Amino acid sequence: MAEIRPFRGVHYNQRLIKDLSTIICSPYDTITPQLQQELYYRSQYNFVRLEHGRGLPQDTVMDNKYTRSAATLEQWLEQGVLKVDEVPAIYLHDHYFTHQGKEYRRRGIIVCVRLEEWDRMVVRPHEGTLAEPKNDRVSLLWALQANTSPILALFEDQRQQVSSVLAAQESSQPIISSSSARGESHNVWVITEPEAINQIGSSLAEQPLYIADGHHRYESALIYQREKYACSSSISGDAAFNFVMMTLVDFSDPGLIILPPHRLIRGMSKSTLNGLMAKLGAFFEIEELPLSMPGIWQQVDDLLTETNQVRLVLFGLAPEHLLVLRLRDFTAVSQMMPYFHSEIYKRLDVSIVDHVILEKLLGLSSGREEATLAYSYNRQEAINSVLDQEYQLALLISPVKAEVVKAIADAGDRLPRKSTYFYPKPPAGLVFHRLV
Repeated sequence: MAEIRPFRGVHYNQRLIKDLSTIICSPYDTITPQLQQELYYRSQYNFVRLEHGRGLPQDTVMDNKYTRSAATLEQWLEQGVLKVDEVPAIYLHDHYFTHQGKEYRRRGIIVCVRLEEWDRMVVRPHEGTLAEPKNDRVSLLWALQANTSPILALFEDQRQQVSSVLAAQESSQPIISSSSARGESHNVWVITEPEAINQIGSSLAEQPLYIADGHHRYESALIYQREKYACSSSISGDAAFNFVMMTLVDFSDPGLIILPPHRLIRGMSKSTLNGLMAKLGAFFEIEELPLSMPGIWQQVDDLLTETNQVRLVLFGLAPEHLLVLRLRDFTAVSQMMPYFHSEIYKRLDVSIVDHVILEKLLGLSSGREEATLAYSYNRQEAINSVLDQEYQLALLISPVKAEVVKAIADAGDRLPRKSTYFYPKPPAGLVFHRLV
């Protein structure tokens, strides 16, 4: 099914760039204007200049953030700031990080994967996409002719064939080693042995791949591929633009952390909020928990990790109290969702929150969504944003498990937008793929 290939990776020359922690950056979709500014000042060689360059008021068709990124890439290659590996390789990437006081390692392999249309079910999505981010990434692809940040995708290594090949690489010296003050560190090894590459490729060829993070980048690569073929009828099927760079991680990897995007709401009228409790009571059993109760956060965590029934936590209706919502009648809420969604979709916390509470009970239409909805990946911060009166309501949801992501994708369904946050995102700037 999935076809993977090694590639000649481009990465920083560590003889010239000693501290990679000042150079690599997060993917474009997490770079706020403030962070973008900080990254520009952090180093003149920070990868943000390629991944998500600054737009200027005086930009033109001939001089804009995309053309400047392309010029910067060529300059860094000429100066030797960036180097291109001579031999195609698969890159083993160990990403070390801390979450809730515990240390983790997420192991992935950075490869090129042949682009396949969604309907072939070789590469399977689990979330929908928006037009604007895709337009931005397609413009960058045309300007740079490079995949600057990897798509994160998942695979099943049931017979541990891939992991055994990767374990054999650890005794060699990594070509990239970096750590940061935030507690994250990275080791990258290069795998060039034909036997090892063939073993990995044959193991993955038997199964589909599941996109965890990077749906917009994948769809942008598909659009770019179609546009390239439209420009010429004599292009080889092995042309580089027929492939896209991915970091592949085993479903069972202990470092695969999925955070829940809790919902934050503002802009609701007083009458809407006043009537919400009665509307909720028609579908949920409601229990009040005082915020001051000892061990409250452990109790919230326990409630949200139980999988035998839908439980949500709402804050903002009862002063200084959390409301625990226990679903009473699944059939009733199921009928309030679009009929074409799968059964597993309809039973998820995030689906019930978005379709039933936000759309039906609060009347949030897609046109008003951006003005009234925000997301937080930390339950304490979500509650504090209501206490600080930045938002009126916080809805805490359970994290979607990796096996649910797989089941949704296998069913040909897609989760509501902002249903999963794979933490942390693979950085941009460790290794990237040129399409020329």
